[in-house]
Amino acid sequence: MDLNLPEYSFKILHSEEGKKQIFDESRRKYVALTPEEWVRQNFLQYMVSELDYPVSLISVEKGLKVNSMQKRFDAVVFNRNGKPLMLLEFKAPEVKITQKVMEQISRYNLSLNVNYLLVSNGMQHFCCYIDKKSNEIQFLREIPVFNTLSDN
Repeated sequence: MDLNLPEYSFKILHSEEGKKQIFDESRRKYVALTPEEWVRQNFLQYMVSELDYPVSLISVEKGLKVNSMQKRFDAVVFNRNGKPLMLLEFKAPEVKITQKVMEQISRYNLSLNVNYLLVSNGMQHFCCYIDKKSNEIQFLREIPVFNTLSDN
C-alpha cells in the first residue's frame, strides 16, 4: 500500500492462514499487519531514519488513563530524561483526519501533557505545537527533527 512517506523495507511474516505480521522495532516483536499498523510502522521508520528520533525513546501502544477510563496511545516520544514530548495517533489510509480525530488525541493529551501532537493516516500528516505559556496551538509546516523539540 503506497503512502505519502519514503519507502522502507520491513520484516514481514506470512502465516499459513494468509495473515501477515510486521516486526515492530519499538516493541521488539511481530504484530498483526493491519492498515493502521502499516501507517504506524512506516511513519515511525520515517521519524527514526529521516528525523533522527531514537527508537529507544519511542513507546508504542501503552495504556493511559483519561478521565478514569483506560485508553491506549499509538505512540509517544520521550526526551532523554524520560519526559513525554510528543503524542502520535495513527489511522488507516482510508480514515480521514477530522476534528474528531484531533479531539481524540487532545483528550489523550490531558494525562500526558506533551508539547507536540501528531496525527497521520499515511497520506496526510498534521503536527502541532502546544505553547503552554500562551495556551496557543500552532500547526507546524514540517515534523520537527528530534533535537529541535522543545519541552517547555
